[in-house]
Amino acid sequence: MLEIISPSRLHISLIDLNASLGRIDGGVGICLADPHTRIRAEIAEQVEITGSPQLTERMELAASAVLPEGQGIHIHVEEDVPPHIGLGSGTQAALCAAAAVNDLYDLGMSVKELAILVGRGGTSGIGVAGFETGGFLVDCGHRFSEKGSFSPSSASKAPPAPIIFRENFPDWKIVIALPDTQGAHDSTEVDIFKEKCPIPLREVQEVSHVVLMQMLPAIVEKDIENFGESINHIQTVGFKKEEISLQPLEVQSLITFMRNAGAFGSGMSSFGPAIYGFVESENEGRQIQEQVQEYLHETIGGTVMLTTANNFGASIKRDQF
Repeated sequence: MLEIISPSRLHISLIDLNASLGRIDGGVGICLADPHTRIRAEIAEQVEITGSPQLTERMELAASAVLPEGQGIHIHVEEDVPPHIGLGSGTQAALCAAAAVNDLYDLGMSVKELAILVGRGGTSGIGVAGFETGGFLVDCGHRFSEKGSFSPSSASKAPPAPIIFRENFPDWKIVIALPDTQGAHDSTEVDIFKEKCPIPLREVQEVSHVVLMQMLPAIVEKDIENFGESINHIQTVGFKKEEISLQPLEVQSLITFMRNAGAFGSGMSSFGPAIYGFVESENEGRQIQEQVQEYLHETIGGTVMLTTANNFGASIKRDQF
């Protein structure tokens, strides 16, 4: 019997959806301790997924892509991350299933090899790298000549992008609000990339400047004020600005509400609707959590949680539970 626990992630922004230098995508993200995906797995005669109807098809496809011919696996999902809320549940579900097969059958594949087999990481490399190492991550995207289009991971066959910066995320508290709605996905997501890209070069340059000269130094120096300012800036420019514009007004307003409640920086993860903010202490986090929960009760509905970063990636254990 095998247990795998994998992190969710905040996707702060894609960096370059212009491609003037011959590369596209590039991503910035943070791995989260909670919510997370937890599975138990064992060798079986066929492929069987239990415990989470919303992940069944994705995990079946992922496991089947890695399994030796004629073999099977039983995976029971004990905890999962809701799909289409901006926390990367699809990548983690697929990698959990693939990693379970890899470990139980002693296949010896790397996380990158598994990701390629299950078709994840074709736009952002954050989820794949997060499974492997956790932490705060920046990837450098893909050669446009190889990927060939502006498209989300669900419609891209490109391999996971290389990681060019990885650092343990500071011990700050992270408030996560999950409004009762869903972000763009599947064909809608593909259409958005086609409609909104290429992003103007000056906006790509602005995002790059903020990431390189404000966000990364703030992580290294554990400077929550400058980190928060960089997060706030990112929401107003580039592809992130376009992603936010597609959300209901209640979700868009929540970003400002969380900031006004005391978060050093607040923003939307991926296509949303997950909204996040950063504080230094648990007391501050609890106070903002209560205020944001009240906001959601009065508007769109949803839940709020307080979490921290995951700085080690997925854990894989045998017979220890």
